[in-house]
Amino acid sequence: MARGHFDSAPLTDPHPTSFEKCRQFFADGRPPVLPRRPALRELCYEAFAVLHSGETKTPVYVAQRLNRKSIEDADEKRADRFFADARLPAAERAELEDYKRSGYSRGHMAPAGDMPTPTAMAQSFSLANMVPQNPQQNGGSWSKIEQDTRKYVLRAKGDVYVITGPVFESGAPTVGDGRVQVPRYLFKLVYDATTGRSWAHWQENREGERVSAPISYAELVRRTGIDFLPSAAR
Repeated sequence: MARGHFDSAPLTDPHPTSFEKCRQFFADGRPPVLPRRPALRELCYEAFAVLHSGETKTPVYVAQRLNRKSIEDADEKRADRFFADARLPAAERAELEDYKRSGYSRGHMAPAGDMPTPTAMAQSFSLANMVPQNPQQNGGSWSKIEQDTRKYVLRAKGDVYVITGPVFESGAPTVGDGRVQVPRYLFKLVYDATTGRSWAHWQENREGERVSAPISYAELVRRTGIDFLPSAAR
């Protein structure tokens, strides 16, 4: 399976997200600003970027730049070949065995349905792009949010930046021998760079969750402690 060329680097400086090789996925080329955490690594893929946590063994967030053309091109056959990303140290990554018989889906943060090329589609099945997700929520309300986001991008006049990720509570449950943490909540931030509008979907990772009204950017920052759009006018 072709996975293209992409790079990983440990984060050691006080400004932990630089993504020098894939700044195009962030508004104004400026990655989010967040408090320092251990075991963070940047992963650049063809169609998205991942800030990965070796503690949770999931993304901290996944960033995409979408537009009408990229969504119109996103008609690739679903790959369905999940893989552990070998760029991550074994002690920091999820493995396929961790999800088996866990009761959770391998939930994409950058959706397979957004991928515009065969390589991008294949890369989206990296476990570095996954969180343990309730199957009913994944295939129900979360899927609708992903579909609604694509519909919005098709109407937008230019680039739309989307940042998706998990939120964990202290003492989060885990799956597998690798102890991959299960998030309590998931969020998806949408920022239209042409209009300056932004909003965020916030969902509990549980069965029975329904799509509700989005929350504001300011509220998302308050809940997560991350400034996702450090230079964008909102």
